[in-house]
Amino acid sequence: METITLEAIDGARVRAFVARPEGEPRGCVLVVQEIFGVNDHVRWVATEQFAQAGWLAVAPAFFDRIESGVELGYGPEGFARGRALVAELGTDAPMRDLRAAQRQVAGDLPTGVVGYCWGGTIAFLAATRLGLPAVGYYGARTAAFVHERPQAPCVLHFGELDAHIPVDTVRSISRAQPRVPCHLYPAGHGFNRHGHADWHEDSAQTALARTLGFFAQHLRDE
Repeated sequence: METITLEAIDGARVRAFVARPEGEPRGCVLVVQEIFGVNDHVRWVATEQFAQAGWLAVAPAFFDRIESGVELGYGPEGFARGRALVAELGTDAPMRDLRAAQRQVAGDLPTGVVGYCWGGTIAFLAATRLGLPAVGYYGARTAAFVHERPQAPCVLHFGELDAHIPVDTVRSISRAQPRVPCHLYPAGHGFNRHGHADWHEDSAQTALARTLGFFAQHLRDE
């Protein structure tokens, strides 16, 4: 994995972690972090789930706009700090950084977005605001943006046992966005968080298969 610097249209500069596949990439997948920053989990996703499957994977470090090198733990302190950072960051800045990653790294490659937790909502917004095919995993904040219409295909993954996102909330998202598939899994929040107690093998593998199939369908050279 290599580290590069992205420069967004507003002049902000953030790092991005790039995982390259063997051989020619099938396309580019922009990986959006959780509230904990670009940590080992996000780098694992980029390398083991996407680059290994043939995609160029790019994970921008959005928090660099506020503080460089943020990698938070999963305890109460990390959770509180992460929530404060995403509140300060907002949603417009990540859109600019994603567009910079597409322009500077993906180039002519067909590009999609995948995100986790807070990143799941940012991925959904990439479909509504940037017109990029997107996959969102357990994005609790997505419900606040269901009035936005996707300009590209989108799919969402949620856990039935997620204490942060009640099933009723998932159903309300599905009703508001009938063209966006909302898959439910017998798991809690963070079920794709490899190496942590939240990891749920069957759910993670099923969701990954659907995600890779989604990108194979929608990220194709015309």
